[in-house]
Order: sequence, then C-alpha cells, then structure tokens
Amino acid sequence: MDQDLFNTLRKIQRKPNSSQRKLADELGFSLGKLNYCLKALKQKGLVKINNFKKNKNKLSYAYILTPSGITQKTKITLNFMKIKIREYDELKKEIEENVGSNKNKTK
Repeated sequence: MDQDLFNTLRKIQRKPNSSQRKLADELGFSLGKLNYCLKALKQKGLVKINNFKKNKNKLSYAYILTPSGITQKTKITLNFMKIKIREYDELKKEIEENVGSNKNKTK
C-alpha cells in the first residue's frame, strides 16, 4: 500500500470527523490528492464515508475505517515496525563492531 494511503488511514482513525480541508492540511496534501486517496481507500473497502444529510452543513462527513481497513492498517504498521527493529539491530551491531575495532587500534 502506498505511504499516502497509509497516512490517510492513520489520520482518519484518529480524527474520523475531520473535514477534508483539515485532513488535507494535517497530511500536507492538496484537497485533490486527499480526495484521490479517500476514493482509493473506499474502492478497496478500507474506508466508509458517511454524509450527515440531516445536518445543516451539507459538507459534514465522517470517515470510518472498515474492519478490513483496521486490519490492513495494523498489518502495515507491524511490517513497518519489523523493518525498523531490523534496521536498529543492524546499526547497533555495526556500532559495536566499530567500537571494538577502534579499541584494538588504540592498544
């Protein structure tokens, strides 16, 4: 899944009643880009978009993650964390090796 779609999922889960303008602003997207992301997420069945027809403000929507959306977001988050942990372990090993080789040079 594209990073922009993932970031949109995360933001929607935190703030489901945000306006498109607010979501776009917080994500650093144009309204057009956010609209594209929302449509893509809806087509994938990851987000439901509800319009409050009885509301006087006809622009009021709620963006809700579907069970599939929550599952997908969780999988992506876990994969991201696995990659970061692996990178951390590799960097830690590299630093330990460099510290060890520097000690040998100073003796």
